[in-house]
Order: sequence, then structure tokens, then C-alpha cells
Amino acid sequence: MQTPCPYLPKHDAGKPLRHGADRGVVFYRDALTFAQGHWLAGKPAQAILQLNKAFSADLQEDDLVLQEWPWPYAALEWILDKSADGGAGFLGNPVRHFQHLATRMTGPRREVRIARAWKCFHLARRVLAGRGNFPLDGRQIAREGIFIPSRT
Repeated sequence: MQTPCPYLPKHDAGKPLRHGADRGVVFYRDALTFAQGHWLAGKPAQAILQLNKAFSADLQEDDLVLQEWPWPYAALEWILDKSADGGAGFLGNPVRHFQHLATRMTGPRREVRIARAWKCFHLARRVLAGRGNFPLDGRQIAREGIFIPSRT
């Protein structure tokens, strides 16, 4: 059994909830909780997908939930660090994942979500550097003329 991520809420094994179009506080907290559940189940790649959902929440920076559970950059870093060697379950290639996420973003609050995806991309590159094979998608960069913004 995995050690729980200290940056995510405790997982309660309830049924997945339906939020419809609502991407508010309940959606955010549920995404974080489900990320913890996937992490504990040995599915770091699925946990990261839940963090993606959390990053898409429609919250204001002064929402109380962000005081208790800040944007999950620390959780992402922790999960990447603990799973980089492959021993925590399938991780996939988070660097490539966040590259694709940032360059294919659609929908509401697109610009802020793109910025968050690029921040996650740079975080993944830093944490995973020298710890395995986590290359960029060079083919996409060449074909689409992708510009990777610098870290901010």
C-alpha cells in the first residue's frame, strides 16, 4: 500500500459523483480526493489526470478551499518524485502529457488552464530530470511549430 500524499485530502471510497457543468469548490475537492484514491491504488498516472481536473476548477484565488487545499502543484511534485522510478505503478510520460495538454487546451478559462499546464510541464521536467526516459514530443514541436514558454 502506498503512503498517502500529504498534499491531498483523505480518500473516502464513495461512489464517483456527477458534477455536470459545475466546476466549483465541490468539484475541486472531489478531484483532489479521487487523485489520492488513485495514488493509493498504485495508479500515479490516473492520480495526475485527477489533478488535471482539479486545475480546471473554476475557483477564485480567495476561495476558502484554496486555503485548506492549495492548487495541487505540491501534490503533483510529490507524486512525480515518489513514482519516477516506476515502483509506484504506471506513470507514463508526464512531460509529454503536459506538453500535449497545454497545446491542445479548449473550453472555458482556456488561457489560465494553458498557463497551469505549462507550469506542470516545467515542474515535471525538473522533478523527472535524469530519473528515466521522459522526453518531450519533438515530433509535435517540429510539426506544429510549438513554442515552449520559459518557466515563470
